[in-house]
Amino acid sequence: MPTLLVVDDEPAIQHAFQKAFRGTHGLRAAGTAAEAVAALSAERPDVVVLDVRLPDATGLETFHALRKLDARVPIILITGHGTTDLAIEAMKHGAFDYLSKPLELPVLREQIDRAVRSSLLMNTPAALPAESPPPAGDLLVGRCPPMQEVYKAIGRVAAQDVTVLVTGESGTGKELVARAIYQHGRRADRPFLAINCGAIPENLVESELFGHEKGAFTGADRKRIGKFEQCDGGTLLLDEVGEMPPLAQVKLLRVLQEQAFERVGGAETVRVDVRVIAATNADLEGMTADGRFRKDLFFRLTGFTIPLPPLRDRGDDIRLLLDHYLRRFEREMGKPRTEVPADTLAALTAYPWPGNVRELQSVVRQSLLQMSGSVLLPDFLPAQVTSAPAAQSPHPAGSGAFDWDAFVADRIATGSETVYAESLVRMEREVLVRVLKYTNGNQLQAARILGITRGSLRTKIRTLGISIGRAVWSDDDQGE
Repeated sequence: MPTLLVVDDEPAIQHAFQKAFRGTHGLRAAGTAAEAVAALSAERPDVVVLDVRLPDATGLETFHALRKLDARVPIILITGHGTTDLAIEAMKHGAFDYLSKPLELPVLREQIDRAVRSSLLMNTPAALPAESPPPAGDLLVGRCPPMQEVYKAIGRVAAQDVTVLVTGESGTGKELVARAIYQHGRRADRPFLAINCGAIPENLVESELFGHEKGAFTGADRKRIGKFEQCDGGTLLLDEVGEMPPLAQVKLLRVLQEQAFERVGGAETVRVDVRVIAATNADLEGMTADGRFRKDLFFRLTGFTIPLPPLRDRGDDIRLLLDHYLRRFEREMGKPRTEVPADTLAALTAYPWPGNVRELQSVVRQSLLQMSGSVLLPDFLPAQVTSAPAAQSPHPAGSGAFDWDAFVADRIATGSETVYAESLVRMEREVLVRVLKYTNGNQLQAARILGITRGSLRTKIRTLGISIGRAVWSDDDQGE
């Protein structure tokens, strides 16, 4: 259960927090700056909610005192009328966000949830295999040669301040690698923030990253400090960087080159010291070729690249990951130690894992919930793993065409939480196989028809399990 430290001298505010968050969060209260410092020193909370007016210190003095104890604790400020300038000043120095009184519970919940997630990213260990992580930690699991190269790359780059690009399909663990780089680097005692560029409306990405001035656009009713300014001195993960709109790409390039930018609608140059880790499951090389991603930014991001292998290419790592997640979810669910018979392991090993490690986690969790006894029989696995070839096949008997309605319905019925990623993988494989069949395996001609580079096509052929010989087929065509 996440813990909140609420620093406010008004009993009514403390009571409101107790009423709103009882049962979902552990709550601790402080009425003065001195009490807040003592509480943070005694036990680190996940989030601090700080009123900027306290009887024994100014809001900025309290903020800086708490930041000095632990700069990684997200601090949300509560401001009254006339104190927003103070809150903005605190955000320039790393405050997570600020809220104005009177507080609106839905907005407060949303901000606290975001702050808790940010706190977990900074403080949940992302351990390498040679270490002994605590039970609550996340572990990079794997012994296959490609994963060994990933560990070596993390070790080489973590202590440097260079920009890193982590690539790989959805669900391969890109955020976990980014956290490992952060936690093994020189900035591990400073903030770590993550932003998903693909989850923000295009017209708001620039504001989210770089902030905006009041009145910069319709709805900009207050000055906003962006993630780069909040994260000054720390590390910022730009997930799905390939989704970044063109204007934001220009500003990102300048930040990487000069560590400077202007807020939206502003003329003041803001200077920061932020290490950037970018992650993507997109083909950035192909996107630069067709003008969707800036070539100069691509070269800047790819100064040091860590590619993550898809799970289907990791061989015996599937068994290691299975054991790891079984032990983890057994503890969480209070289940006895699980035995995995050979036929179950064979089904898991044969499955192509379009959702990668994230899908494996989901399958293990679902299977344990379905399981009775202590043996994980194939019957307890989700349908997408154990279904007959006809159900797994993209081509219903005799049709020769992929049945998307049946595919999506089957994924929904099995409780999949990766339908989007699975559909994209399926779609890519279908298109590439058809074009390669049309060109009789001529990759240069196929790349020209597809509008991608030959290097990008080769990468996709390898990662999607497409084989080219006298005929072209994908792994999913076998046995049909």
